[in-house]
Amino acid sequence: EQLNRRLRCRFSCDMAGVAFPRKRLRRNFTAETIAKRSRAFEQFLSHLHSIDEIRRSPEFLEFFFLPDLQAAQRLTCTGMYREALATWANAYRLQDRLGVCSSGRFLLTLAGLAVCHQELDQLSEAHGYCEQALQLLEAQGSHPLLGPFLQAHVHLAWKVGKDKRRSEARLQDLREAGLPLQQQPSLKECLIKEPLE
Repeated sequence: EQLNRRLRCRFSCDMAGVAFPRKRLRRNFTAETIAKRSRAFEQFLSHLHSIDEIRRSPEFLEFFFLPDLQAAQRLTCTGMYREALATWANAYRLQDRLGVCSSGRFLLTLAGLAVCHQELDQLSEAHGYCEQALQLLEAQGSHPLLGPFLQAHVHLAWKVGKDKRRSEARLQDLREAGLPLQQQPSLKECLIKEPLE
């Protein structure tokens, strides 16, 4: 209901033809009523997802994965990496299903997965998430997470015996462009400091 209200305030024209599942006055908790409302809610969400502007809106996306990102960040900050990893992984799946894998939130999720795997000494997995992030950042000349991801990738590639030359070359390009990499926060510091509201 809260999602419906927020979307109707912001996207009144787009939401005009979208039906929200109504409550019944009686027998709200019968299996049949719950099943009908559940199907109606799925149809409601599918309809919303089919509207580009709504699908990309913070209100819609926040409904699905922002609580997971906030919980994962809190767990990571307190050193509960195994618990955080499960929550980051859930947020990853949700964003993948929603098709928002090029967003800043998805890069933050990849950072969370890389950091937690690294802290749990699962270095190959951490390396893989850094590679995925760097592929997404390939076309971007500058991004606040580019330097930290490159530095983490070089370190992890060295640890797991993978090729790190491309990341080293990109780091060198950043240095030559004047980016003070020694003053850049680590991937973990970026993850912890990122405001998730």
